[in-house]
Amino acid sequence: MTSARTARTARTARTARTTRPARPRARRLGIAGTALGTLLLGLAAAPSAVNAAPAPAPAPSKAAATTPAAVNGQLKVCGTKLCNRYGKPIQLRGMSSHGTQWYAQCLTGGSLDALANDWKADVLRVSTYVQEDGYETDPRKYTDLAHSLIEQATARGMYVIVDWHMLDPGDPHHNLSRAKTFFTEIAKRHNSKTNLLYEIANEPSGVSWSRIKSYAEQLIPVVRAQDPETPVLVGTRAWSSFGVSEGATESEVVSRPVNAANIMYTFHFYAYSHRDEYLKTLSRAADKLPVFVTEFGTQNYAGEGSNDFTMTQKYLDLMAAKKISWVNWNFSDDERSGAVFKTGTCDKGGPWTGTGSLKPAGVWVRDRIRTADDFPTS
Repeated sequence: MTSARTARTARTARTARTTRPARPRARRLGIAGTALGTLLLGLAAAPSAVNAAPAPAPAPSKAAATTPAAVNGQLKVCGTKLCNRYGKPIQLRGMSSHGTQWYAQCLTGGSLDALANDWKADVLRVSTYVQEDGYETDPRKYTDLAHSLIEQATARGMYVIVDWHMLDPGDPHHNLSRAKTFFTEIAKRHNSKTNLLYEIANEPSGVSWSRIKSYAEQLIPVVRAQDPETPVLVGTRAWSSFGVSEGATESEVVSRPVNAANIMYTFHFYAYSHRDEYLKTLSRAADKLPVFVTEFGTQNYAGEGSNDFTMTQKYLDLMAAKKISWVNWNFSDDERSGAVFKTGTCDKGGPWTGTGSLKPAGVWVRDRIRTADDFPTS
């Protein structure tokens, strides 16, 4: 398998398209890396989507009482599971946005209606990149965009993962001060909601578990001061692989868990690249730790290339059996095969429903999200 360093170099070497910028995905497990200047050209076609996400649409067509958030209410970690307000283990399934600095035009009233009502998704992951032309360039803009998307997903009855998408540099401490500012505001504004989860470090890399643990134990109390109830999702070593991509195992987290309650640990996989060793790691970890797969793809670690639906189904079967919630990467029209929409769909404003605008991976994952959920209430 290509090393993470080699993969990063290869991804960074890509040149931008003139009409749709290429985003390096610079890591082994798969979220985009450094953005190029021409990204702004692609977003210019939808300025209102960049400056602020569209205003919430009227009440969603799905009856409020039947939405995932209405049925399950405030979530809480119980043992190794994510449980609803009835104390019953549940599995959430949904989609992650691409970086909101690049693809806000894919997150419209129409597309979110489709995600909630046509795809029947339980959860939207809102990915606020810290670097890569994201949050650090304009904290007010990207915080407001996160606020808007939280409100829109809430209006449609979905859960929202607020993803602090730190990627490069891989040491979460580099962004600790920024994270405190961001999550303090997010948690303070939305602490009355019962449909949020806070993902505080997307994919740490090149640092020890003790370093990640230290970051989490400094940030979580800041979040809890504003919102004591919402579960917190903690990234794991080596691009959220429980250390596998750097030669470690989940045992380091099992033996030295974060000193905080109501938390889960994240795991990311890309099925074409991440085979049985990763699958077995996820299985072992989920028997001892609360795990949430906040990112996966059917392609290689860069979210591109051929789809391996057979291997991905093995992961999905495992996650269904062990009630591991999951989010697929990604709800955009990026040129890579891992983006669910065909290139140009977002700039054209859809169509969002059905499968006509979807790439093969989009058709496949939509079908699995649409499977009827089993949310026990008694």
